[in-house]
Amino acid sequence: MNIETKVPVLGFAAYSGTGKTTLLVNLIPLLKQQGIEVGVIKHAHHTFEIDQPGKDSYEIRKAGARQMLIGSKKRWALMVEQGEKNQQDRLQEYISHIDQDKLDLILVEGFKPEAIPKIELHRPGLGHPLICKTDESVIAIATDADINEETELPLLDLNDYDAMVKYIMKTFSLNQNTVANSGN
Repeated sequence: MNIETKVPVLGFAAYSGTGKTTLLVNLIPLLKQQGIEVGVIKHAHHTFEIDQPGKDSYEIRKAGARQMLIGSKKRWALMVEQGEKNQQDRLQEYISHIDQDKLDLILVEGFKPEAIPKIELHRPGLGHPLICKTDESVIAIATDADINEETELPLLDLNDYDAMVKYIMKTFSLNQNTVANSGN
């Protein structure tokens, strides 16, 4: 499946507990410092609630509203009840809900099976096999130790966030002249 977007999409693929969210929390402020506007799509393995029982938005949604949008001066959220579709078919749908005109880059956490460019996070000490051996979409490996397997993929230091930002900006040709809010 080819993902259609206006801006580059970069996934981060790893086994649970490898540090995908920690990496994103550290990369996003550095990308913002470079003037890069970032959107994120995160895969959740289980159902989740962003509002709580007793709150108006929760009660309205549970009463049968298929879509529930709640908004304030600072943020808004759209909750959509979508049934039991195949999760692999959803990344394109999720991307279509993002206002790409205000972004320079979409980062995706999870969605391992999707054929999007990905940086694999690999911690050899955890004992998991390399994802890149079975996923041709992996464009680089970010690791915290030497890898005992040969690879032609670029190796990034999982803990060197500045170097990773430079790699991302170079790979996707992101610079001060291409940012969404540069007046284009």
